[in-house]
Amino acid sequence: MAKKWHKSWRVIAFAASVVTLANAVESKAQNLTLEGQTGGFITPTAYVVQSAKGQFFSHPSIGFHYVHAGDVIGDVYNGSVTEGLGNWAEVGYTRNGHTNGNNPLFSALWEYPGMNIFHGKGVVLPENAFGTKWVPGLAAGFVVRISDRFVSGAILNTSYNNEDVYAVMTKDLTKEKVPLLLNFGLKFTNASIYGIGGQSTRFGGRLFGGIGFPLPGPWGTAIVPAAGFTQEPYRVKNLGLLVPGGGQIPTTLDYAVRITQRENPRFSFDIGVGQVAGQIGYTQLPTPFGPVVVPVNLQARSVFGIGASYKF
Repeated sequence: MAKKWHKSWRVIAFAASVVTLANAVESKAQNLTLEGQTGGFITPTAYVVQSAKGQFFSHPSIGFHYVHAGDVIGDVYNGSVTEGLGNWAEVGYTRNGHTNGNNPLFSALWEYPGMNIFHGKGVVLPENAFGTKWVPGLAAGFVVRISDRFVSGAILNTSYNNEDVYAVMTKDLTKEKVPLLLNFGLKFTNASIYGIGGQSTRFGGRLFGGIGFPLPGPWGTAIVPAAGFTQEPYRVKNLGLLVPGGGQIPTTLDYAVRITQRENPRFSFDIGVGQVAGQIGYTQLPTPFGPVVVPVNLQARSVFGIGASYKF
């Protein structure tokens, strides 16, 4: 047992020594999230798209994300463009596209082409303010989704607009012995699963966050394993007409690896998996022999996603 522990400790120590080589990694690469903000795969950070010295407007950053969300929900395609403003703010637009799933019972809740998403974010407190290296960056932002017909809208044949208002703190610790990138925030939202899950029953507060481990890669790249989470509203509007109690939506999780450039990063590539929603409740279906109770399973507890961003 002692020999086994000694061997494990040597592995840990070796891994820690490799991680310390990542000091040169630029963690503020201007990568876009699923909805177009600078950040991780699904969660925004306290950074914004950077403008060149002496310039107010940045060159635009563009992003594309694809998520295979399973046979019930189908596939999601998001294309984004984001513009930085004086290194203090950013604004952008994302077009959400969707192709249908093939589940005969529940895919009809997502048989719509997508929605329009607008976002903005401003720096409230820059990282390392007051000359103190332990001060995290702080930003506040918003997301507005227009003509969301998924789930809630499908049930009543209508559409909804939903919004997020959030504050987020981010701390770059890549120059420490064990380099990390930490992110934590609070958002108030009336959207379920970024609007893909429909409209929530109320506008309420939800937590989100993530952690990344920047590592040096070959040919001047940085490889950043990361994980993120977003708490979801528990209930979906109108879903109670199909699922007694309105269903139960779990926290969304993502585990991704980002590949970007170590110095002056312009390009990034993300690949990962996510845990979204599986069985959310039960419903009754009519049959010639009477109603039958069946589980409502969205089959999205293991989804696959890729994303890429480029700053001109």
